[in-house]
Amino acid sequence: MAAQWCWSLCPKPKQVVSESVHGAQLALQRLSKRCEACDVEAGKPCKCGDQEASRASAASRVAAVEAIGEQRHSKPNSSFAHSVINMVGMLIGLGQLSIPYALENGGWASAFLLIGLGVMCAYTAHIIGKCLNEYSSSKTYQDIGEQAFGTKGRVIASAFIYLEIFFALVSYTISLSDNLPLVFAGVRLHFPWLHLTTTQLLTVIAVLVALPSLWLRDLSSISFLSFAGIIMSLLIFGTVVCTAAFGGVGLGKHIPVLQLDRIPAVSGLYMFSYAGHIVFPNIYTAMKDPSRFTKVSITSFAVVTALYVALAFVGASLFGPAVNSQITLSMPPRLAVTKVALWATVLTPVTKYALEFAPFAIQLEHYLPSGMGPRARTLVRGGVGSAALLLILTLALSVPYFQYVLSLTGSLVSVAICVIFPCAFYLKIRWGRVSRSTVALNVAMILAGVVLAVVGTISSAKSLVQSIQRGHTA
Repeated sequence: MAAQWCWSLCPKPKQVVSESVHGAQLALQRLSKRCEACDVEAGKPCKCGDQEASRASAASRVAAVEAIGEQRHSKPNSSFAHSVINMVGMLIGLGQLSIPYALENGGWASAFLLIGLGVMCAYTAHIIGKCLNEYSSSKTYQDIGEQAFGTKGRVIASAFIYLEIFFALVSYTISLSDNLPLVFAGVRLHFPWLHLTTTQLLTVIAVLVALPSLWLRDLSSISFLSFAGIIMSLLIFGTVVCTAAFGGVGLGKHIPVLQLDRIPAVSGLYMFSYAGHIVFPNIYTAMKDPSRFTKVSITSFAVVTALYVALAFVGASLFGPAVNSQITLSMPPRLAVTKVALWATVLTPVTKYALEFAPFAIQLEHYLPSGMGPRARTLVRGGVGSAALLLILTLALSVPYFQYVLSLTGSLVSVAICVIFPCAFYLKIRWGRVSRSTVALNVAMILAGVVLAVVGTISSAKSLVQSIQRGHTA
């Protein structure tokens, strides 16, 4: 999933927000923490800063995303334009790398699927706003799940959130592994006691460089990484456009009309590119006028969909059947913009690890004994984080198939979070107060989401297994 303009949502400089496609929402949770002791409208000072821990229940612990850093409740101040920038910046992320590959594999007619999924996701963003409007106490995606289906709803929503984060970090690490050899072209590393290739060694070194950041408890010290991740995503998009305009690579490569057998896997790649619904409640609660959230959603998805369609056609037309699963790997190595794109792609994962791991760390600390000292907590937090990152590294090196992992994530997780769950939550919360046509629309979208999830998961999982088998026999 996705970059995020965290700094623009944060009224204070020490508020930390994660920037990610599909885990970015978790670092925003503190911004929307409920504060019953505050009367914001009356302008009274907040007195709830020390009461948050005592309000944690078993259900809220499962959410595990209640805070990053010390944060006090503040009055929403995001304008319409501000909110659009937040949402657009959050949606554009890792998925953009695979959009040209997906279009070339699915055929140019699959662009209608890309647009259709954008429309569906814009609608589910709209109904998320409706759900939040029903209960003023609902501030997060997990809160909506709990309002709809109780503790089970919160647990299921949280489980899918964590699953998405895990898969996203594996995908980022695979991307890192794929692009590092081009950044350090000509470099050869060999250690007799390690049976690893140069690419694997470079990836291990890069991950080890990022590893110490997982030991930091005060994430405000690395909050600049969120903004850096946004810049990296925008640079990648800009370099592809520059390659088309000034790179001397002719447009006009053949794109097939439609390859129906590849649509299931392609749908997963497209859906991953729109993943971001977990953050939408935070954007909603940060708005000065939440009644305009629907217009924000429509505008944002229109902009993002237009950018994706343009990038898909430009990239596929530039490289045709030779287009790689990551557009940066297809760009001419002689161009300066290619080096910029490669460095941006390599640096992006390094900005993710600590911020993405934060929700797990917070959940872990909830279960540690209250009498445990700060040093011991840091050791436990850092040790578990290091082990998790090394597990992710191992999986990424063992399954270096970016497009299949991304497609599997989109089909298995993103479809549920972006389409199935919002529709189900909305129908449950507003049951009996919506028209039959609205019920029919949401049921149809749930069924469509289930079909996409099932066929996409089967297709991408099958391709992933076959690729692994081929890799072992090679």
